[in-house]
Amino acid sequence: MEKDDWLEVTDVQLDRFNSDLQLTIDETGLKGTPATEDGFAFIWAGARSMWGVKKGKVGFQVKVVKNIPVEHLPPEETTKHVMRIGWSTTDTSLQLGEEKLSYGYGGTAKASADCKFKDYGETFDEGDVVTALVNFEGEQIVISFSKNEAEASTCFEIETSDLEDKALFPHVLTKNCEFECNFGQKEEPYFPLPEGFTFINDLEADDKIRGSLPPNEKSECEILMMCGIPGAGKTYWSLNHTKENPDKIYTVLGTNCLLDRMRVMGLPRKGNYAGRWDVLISLASKCLNKLLDLAARRKRNYILDQVGTYYILYFFK
Repeated sequence: MEKDDWLEVTDVQLDRFNSDLQLTIDETGLKGTPATEDGFAFIWAGARSMWGVKKGKVGFQVKVVKNIPVEHLPPEETTKHVMRIGWSTTDTSLQLGEEKLSYGYGGTAKASADCKFKDYGETFDEGDVVTALVNFEGEQIVISFSKNEAEASTCFEIETSDLEDKALFPHVLTKNCEFECNFGQKEEPYFPLPEGFTFINDLEADDKIRGSLPPNEKSECEILMMCGIPGAGKTYWSLNHTKENPDKIYTVLGTNCLLDRMRVMGLPRKGNYAGRWDVLISLASKCLNKLLDLAARRKRNYILDQVGTYYILYFFK
């Protein structure tokens, strides 16, 4: 069973509850390493921070530490290593930039929100540092980014009413890249923040919003298993139930969910894959088995959305 020490931390760290199972967060809570073996190399992995904000001028930084070798990916997989960095509300998915109230800047020099992509900034890669800023003090909420020592530029302008008084949380999404965050813990930042901005970790406690907490005991965790023939609406129901209960941070487990996390520029993988589809499904199934093993050790709420799930219950005994 995963240790609970991190729950007592008051510093801003990556949230082990509000993150993908296939993302390993180190003991400092600042470094993330995605699983890359087999089919995991196709799948994005994301995490939010434990704390968010809804006022002031706030920032954090992410360094692309390493591109993890993925020689097993086919040559037609042109974007083997890429990240998105930004801000989102906790009622959105971990697929940063692909829903409303989810704003990301990607390493391919694209920015996205609500799955609408636009050209923005420069490409970034291994060794680069991205600074993500949010400014709540104007008529609109402004999100801006900078790469390394470059000056930050506006990327998103959001009407205050659109957020409905929800907090924005630092959010990182990675595909085969190891990364490290600086929420303000470093003695010296990678690069200074613009004048007037404060690292989120340096804010007073009353100026930060804590994200949802996991169940206290394993006995309190929810496990919902979808039953029904293919096409009956199980996935539709599970996604809606997840959105209607954002505080529970449901983790949906199923091959369809994993295939959906293999998106290319926000588009489903099926229309952007030159190889045999049955092979990719087989890889997703193997990934699912590994995630089920991890899930049994974590205090989370789960929805099992998988045809033929009778054998899955073994992992949760």
